[in-house]
Amino acid sequence: MNDLTPYSELKTLNLHKNTLKFIHVEAFKSQHKLEVLDLSLNNLKNLSSSWFRELKSLQQLNLVENPYTTLGPAPIFQPLLNLRTLRFGSPSLREIYKNGLDSLAHLDEVTFIGSNLSLYENGSLKAARPIGLVSLSLQNLFQNDPELVSKVLQDVSHPETLLIIKDAQLRTNTSTEPFKATREGGTKSLTFQDSCTTDEALTSFLMVMDGSSLSYIGLEDIHLIGQGWWQKASYTHYENLHTAYIRNLDIQGFFEFSSMTQLGFLLVHLHRVSVINGTVFVIPPITTFFLKKLEYLDLSQNLLSDLTIEPTLSTSFGAYQNLITLNVSQNVLKSLGLMSRLVTNLKSLIYLDVSHNSFVSMPEKCSWPATLKFLNLSSTKIRKLTPCLPSSLTVLDLSENDLTVFNQRFPQLTMLILTGNRLMTLPHGELFPRLQTLLIQRNALRMFNSSDLKRFRELQYLEAGYNNFVCSCEFVSFFRQDVDLFITLRDGRGNYVCDTPFTLRGDAIDSVRLSVFECYMIPAVSVLCSLIIIVLGLIVVTCHKLHVIWYLQMTKAWIQAKRKPAVGRLAEELRYDAFVSYSQHDAEWVEEILVPELESAHPPFALCLHKRDFQPGRWIVDNIIDSIEKSHRTLFVLSEHFVTSEWCRYELDFSHFRIVDEHNDSAVLVLLEPIKKETIPKRFCKLRKIMNSRTYLEWPEEEEKRNEFWSNLRAVLQRDEC
Repeated sequence: MNDLTPYSELKTLNLHKNTLKFIHVEAFKSQHKLEVLDLSLNNLKNLSSSWFRELKSLQQLNLVENPYTTLGPAPIFQPLLNLRTLRFGSPSLREIYKNGLDSLAHLDEVTFIGSNLSLYENGSLKAARPIGLVSLSLQNLFQNDPELVSKVLQDVSHPETLLIIKDAQLRTNTSTEPFKATREGGTKSLTFQDSCTTDEALTSFLMVMDGSSLSYIGLEDIHLIGQGWWQKASYTHYENLHTAYIRNLDIQGFFEFSSMTQLGFLLVHLHRVSVINGTVFVIPPITTFFLKKLEYLDLSQNLLSDLTIEPTLSTSFGAYQNLITLNVSQNVLKSLGLMSRLVTNLKSLIYLDVSHNSFVSMPEKCSWPATLKFLNLSSTKIRKLTPCLPSSLTVLDLSENDLTVFNQRFPQLTMLILTGNRLMTLPHGELFPRLQTLLIQRNALRMFNSSDLKRFRELQYLEAGYNNFVCSCEFVSFFRQDVDLFITLRDGRGNYVCDTPFTLRGDAIDSVRLSVFECYMIPAVSVLCSLIIIVLGLIVVTCHKLHVIWYLQMTKAWIQAKRKPAVGRLAEELRYDAFVSYSQHDAEWVEEILVPELESAHPPFALCLHKRDFQPGRWIVDNIIDSIEKSHRTLFVLSEHFVTSEWCRYELDFSHFRIVDEHNDSAVLVLLEPIKKETIPKRFCKLRKIMNSRTYLEWPEEEEKRNEFWSNLRAVLQRDEC
């Protein structure tokens, strides 16, 4: 009883097919806001007005297919003052009485199932005002109890009511008698659905409805037994009948069916005719003669071919001169040129639908009525456009074809539908100066930009989703930031996804975030290369300033020296008593004074000079290292020129390495001229260190002190006796 109490805000309650057998009288007590209630296909054997007492807001109620046998006489529906749609009844319903419908002033639609009804009280289906649409499923009652059907039709027939008869069996004259009530009630719209009839019954129906207000007749999913011999009704009058809608008509013995000329008394008044999926393969000119008032003709889903379309659209008897809309879609037409020639004579034609045929190609030139504005060529397998199409069009549908290029001009076109083709770019906007809406979904579009859209002068709406978009930086940026400045994407931004690159495939363009390198590859690489060059330049300058090359060379020299025995070197390896390291500016003193003095001594000293003893063709660094390695001492002739010589510095560095590594006193310093330690460059840090830690000889300016200098120098250079 209180199951629904917490859901007082509920607006829709669907209890369809829940095997309900019982509902408490206060079950819906708290559902004051409920608008839709579906209780269909349950096991409710009794209906109670108490259920609906509090449902003041209810607008839709479905009670069909429950096993209740009686409806009324209690005013079940009286509380539902706002009810608009009511569905009730079932095959088990036997009796129906007045039930409160006459108090419902807003009822727009009623569906009633009473196929086995045996008792009907007059007024049971009559509402407070005419119901907009009434659907009745009475099946065999037309055959078995036409009087009861007459009572029902009498209550629901009204000029403002659209009447639908479902599941009817109209086989005899008797079964059509109840429609007298429909004629007397002034019904203007009558549709038969899922029904079966015969020539005899149709003739009788036409005679019963003679002189009626009927303006619309519909036949949907009808099985007709007969050959179309309805001439007995030829004297009837149907001046008000303007529209005939026939869909899914199954004619038993179709190929024996006679010409429709016998219905000339009906055809002559018709303004709108639809025969959809009716196996129509031709309408002979003798029949089209009666279609002079026709404004709308729908022959879709039939068997019209190039052979039969010509007599069908024949205007030789003045037919179709008022035809505005023609639909011959889903037939077996193959020649667009033939179709254009036939419709040229339709001087009032505005709408033409030839979709879902197999034209494949189109001729270079075609003739069309000057009035044609709307042309549907969708799903016609067209691969290439030609100037065949009329320039007067305002709406053109070329969807679901095989177009790869669109280069035809349409100056009046306002809507172009190109969905489902193979176009890789937007068509040029200059071709459509008045185009407002472009649909180009499911093509092979890669991208579009502001230039493409600016070419369309008046384009307002674009549907281009579901394409193979290349998510480049330019397109992603334009789509996310600027596309809305040009047009409205009517199909939603979520339908625009990336196809390439592979890493972004399937991602919505709005969600894509690309890095700087992805967006600006060439500038980024240029900047990166420039930075690398600058960094390398700075490294080179730094290495030059810090003399890194010298340190690397020293490292190499150290590695080479390590490979040789540091102590116990054989005497024959020391070819020289001293390797003389000097600046080229001091060569005169070395060659003319130092060398003669030492090499003429007793015993003489073997000196190694780079100018004289270096091996020609050998790398100079290797010569220096080898000479120092083969010398007992290294004699450094120090001067201002020496401290500015890079080669002297290298010789000094290696000699210092030898001192440290071999723990000997191989370096001998001769100060040729006074040098202040503060003036020695920082890169000669080894010289500073040696001068601070070792005694050096100074070349005296006085002649009398030179003998002592030479004596000291010879003593220093003298090899130790083993």
